[in-house]
Amino acid sequence: MTSKVYYMDARSNSPQTSLVSKMITVFEAAGFDKLIKPGDVVAIKLHCGEWNNTGYLRPVYARTIADKVKSLGGRPFVCDTTTQPYNPYATRCTALDLMVTAERNGYSSATLGCPFICADGFLGMDDYRVDLPEGYILKEAYIAQAIAAADVMIVLTHFKGHALGVIGGSLKNLGIGAQSKRGKFNVHMGCHPTYGLGSSAIFHPENCKGRKGEEDWQILEDCCPYGLIHVTEDSIEWEREKCVNCLSCLRPMISRGIWELSEDNFNATNAAIADACLATVKAVGPGKVAFINMAIDISKGCDCICFADVPIVPNLGVFAGYDPVALDKACLDKVVEAEGVQGSTAEEMEVMESGVRKFESCSPLMAGLSEEAQLNTGEIIGLGTLSYELVPVDEKEMTDVAFPPDPRPVGVRFRRLFKKLQPFPYDRYEGKGYNREEKVDLERVNTHFDDKK
Repeated sequence: MTSKVYYMDARSNSPQTSLVSKMITVFEAAGFDKLIKPGDVVAIKLHCGEWNNTGYLRPVYARTIADKVKSLGGRPFVCDTTTQPYNPYATRCTALDLMVTAERNGYSSATLGCPFICADGFLGMDDYRVDLPEGYILKEAYIAQAIAAADVMIVLTHFKGHALGVIGGSLKNLGIGAQSKRGKFNVHMGCHPTYGLGSSAIFHPENCKGRKGEEDWQILEDCCPYGLIHVTEDSIEWEREKCVNCLSCLRPMISRGIWELSEDNFNATNAAIADACLATVKAVGPGKVAFINMAIDISKGCDCICFADVPIVPNLGVFAGYDPVALDKACLDKVVEAEGVQGSTAEEMEVMESGVRKFESCSPLMAGLSEEAQLNTGEIIGLGTLSYELVPVDEKEMTDVAFPPDPRPVGVRFRRLFKKLQPFPYDRYEGKGYNREEKVDLERVNTHFDDKK
């Protein structure tokens, strides 16, 4: 079975080929407008970006979808969820933190034309449990309550890399981003007897010099919200059997050589991402979830880090469809097909050529993991298919994307107004309006610097 993926490239040279216009064009080409009935509550799920990250999707994309939903009679809201405390200084771990960060990044009711909400409540405990007998590793999932309550969901994804998942596409947007906080612990293998961090990581307490030898030893204790790390006078202790994989201590422990991460934990998490994505689709309802991938600003890392690196490949375009596996696969294939960007990690890792897998080499935490693990799992469990037909979509007419608040030509809009309140001073300088030189030597200022030598 083959899924259709609707596609427009990233080039823009007119109003109708702007990325915003293209997003709505593929939205309509994919038939998403037929999903929404008058009165439907429509969740627009996205990643609002981390504090000081600049790679996340601009709010104008979500605003445009919200406006489209309203034009169809739907009631939209834009949402994200609380995170695990995955670094020592988390900025989206509670609804309060999330809302402050989101608003700083431009996500508010004023910019979106609809509410922006934290879909899993103040601490991430507002959720909806889903039984998942078909799951590859997860047999249950916990979906953010507001997402599960929606009649329809539009999944708006910034396609890029991801430190744990290797790729961050539609599957990751739901498989992690639509899970409540306890759902995220589930996906990240918290306390799993085989694949959990506590079970699989190699612990090197001998690499910690303890309170005597580590000037900043306090951060090792302070970064664990469960108090499982104890720095002794000359070493470190870790109650690993209780570790929930919140990942807040990940970088401090790795940077000191106290932990060696296990590929099994990463691989199991990738499979769980696909499981949890399927659970989210089940929670909203089969055929009620539509996916859009914006393959732009494609960096090696996710928008959940407090910075954004140089993209590893150029912007690739806009993709849409009902099958998240096919959609992510199409985007991934385009990344492989593309040449790398000079000055990026792709150049450092020598994966600049077309036809070379880039995310696997550029992954910031563990290079070499398969960039197709999520996709393979998704196909196995029936979430979607790796076989797809890429359907190029024609651009609209310019009149179709005219300024919506007043799409009339400017002659009609302003002729009476300009007659009443004339902005050009025809009454000065014999109708020329301004005091300017009639003729100057333009060649003099258009000479290149090197030509002057």
